[in-house]
Amino acid sequence: MIRLPGLIDPHVHVREPGQTHKEDWDTATQSALAGGVTMILAMPNTKPPIFDASTLELALEAAGHKARCDYAQFLGAGPDNADLLPSIAAKAAGLKMYLDSTFGELRLDDMTLWMPHFTNYPKEYPIVLHSESRTMAAGILFAAIYDRPVHIAHVSLKEEILLIKAAKERGIRVTCEVCPHHLFLSKEDILAISQSHPGRGEVRPRLGTKEDVEALWQNLDVVDCFATDHAPHTLEEKDSENPPPGFPGLETLLPLLLTAVDDGRLIIDDIVQKSVVNPRKIFHLPEQPETWIEVDEHVEYEIRAQDEFTRCGWTPFEGWRVKGKVTKVVLRGKTAFEDGKILAESGYGENVRK
Repeated sequence: MIRLPGLIDPHVHVREPGQTHKEDWDTATQSALAGGVTMILAMPNTKPPIFDASTLELALEAAGHKARCDYAQFLGAGPDNADLLPSIAAKAAGLKMYLDSTFGELRLDDMTLWMPHFTNYPKEYPIVLHSESRTMAAGILFAAIYDRPVHIAHVSLKEEILLIKAAKERGIRVTCEVCPHHLFLSKEDILAISQSHPGRGEVRPRLGTKEDVEALWQNLDVVDCFATDHAPHTLEEKDSENPPPGFPGLETLLPLLLTAVDDGRLIIDDIVQKSVVNPRKIFHLPEQPETWIEVDEHVEYEIRAQDEFTRCGWTPFEGWRVKGKVTKVVLRGKTAFEDGKILAESGYGENVRK
């Protein structure tokens, strides 16, 4: 049995408000605790999106009643809210900018719409970019022009990690995260994931080639954080004619990383640095006193969706054999999870920006 600090996941889609049939603050934070995650940062592309004071309060009120682990909520950058957000920045995890295609109030399809956000948003709070390939390069250029840090979400391609490496070497203030599904899966795994339902392999960014995956492993020293991009959708939705992209991941993050430790691809300190130390530093998060997780690093088992707490009811890692299981989670001195059972009550989680 080993003891680790509680993990921080800086990229979680809670789905509340608006799509609680997929997930909500209760089930998302149960899923987090079962995976050894004691703090989550929630994304703003909900329905309605979190993009002003009233929608931020809507999300935080739901979290206050339901969350079982600690949390913070991102604000979403839109074409018309750059002047509004600085006054509420202290209440948010940071600013999320969708530089690739998204919808509605968060659509930023013109670089002139990026400029006021880079100018106005307080520099002590992070800007996170959903950007891929060339838009990622443009985002790094903006970081250099405006001399402020940016964090690149879900890096998935060889060209992306090599560009981030070059930017870091030149002193540009950029950090990045990688998701387990981009480290452990490639395009060649889509058939196995789909099980004759192609929509189950849909995720954004898309799964890369084996060469992309290997480039991520070879450049792990460039990667600052592990993040799940936990994006739950029901099987009915994934198997529909218009499947939404996204994978659940909160409960499979640590088992996959621990299996990589057993395989000699990681060491335990990599997990601690990229899932605790660096997220805390990048996002200016408080320490969680009397908080730790206990892991049986020797137990082997198969990942099964039926054993998970996420409401979506499936996982792309169904049937994978892993080594290492969370047995106990202590959050702020209280046992929050033990032997497969959630013990923290709804509302026990704290807003770390309060």
